[in-house]
Amino acid sequence: MSDDTTAATSAWSWDEERVTIGRHFLRDLEGLWSEVLKLAAVVEEALDQSLSALCEGRVDLADEIRRQKPAVDRWEVAIERECVRVLALHQPVASDLRRVAAVLKINGDLERLAELARHIAKRVKKLAADPHAFPIPQPLEDLALAALAQVHHSLDALARADVHNAQAVIKADQTVDRCYRAVIRGLKQDIIDNPDRIDTWLRFVNTARNLERIADHGARIAEAVVYLKEGEILPNPGPALKPGGVSPRP
Repeated sequence: MSDDTTAATSAWSWDEERVTIGRHFLRDLEGLWSEVLKLAAVVEEALDQSLSALCEGRVDLADEIRRQKPAVDRWEVAIERECVRVLALHQPVASDLRRVAAVLKINGDLERLAELARHIAKRVKKLAADPHAFPIPQPLEDLALAALAQVHHSLDALARADVHNAQAVIKADQTVDRCYRAVIRGLKQDIIDNPDRIDTWLRFVNTARNLERIADHGARIAEAVVYLKEGEILPNPGPALKPGGVSPRP
């Protein structure tokens, strides 16, 4: 995501095509958006650190991510409460209601991304007990990089109000799903070939599942960009219909 928060905020031109009357609503909306972009930058950094910890076997990075949990949780709750306050106070309609609803949705996706980063960090510490766990299998590292790229691109699209890039992220989710299925097939074979390391293989399986969910949330944020710009709600198959037949929960 771009570090230029001012440019990212102005890209949306919140004062155009407004329905709700009052400058106070515009001020509150811009405040909400500013907080979401700041939280997005923090979550993106946490994901960077978490996946670096995974790919490089950096337990020290994993510890740092876990220490960030209280602050990120408070931030996410504060944004949600502010959304509820804005809805109650201004009672926005039409495109203005869509904007507040999108902030709520994106805030929820960011919270889940932060939680998934922590799950991966926690698993890195457990993997460190196996002297042969690192470097991780190359297909799993490729999946990690693909999932992180999804989040990077979706947050860039969010900051720049870029529907074209958002749609590219949504389309790329199918490629990540195929990569995820290939990783799971390989890890199942590893379990068969080397059952003495089953704890390590199962931790890799759970990590792959978390990575697939990270990519999913990146795609959901991209969907929110399309929703904000065009008012189009894109179909989402939901967890039960995701390919691979594996529960998406970490």
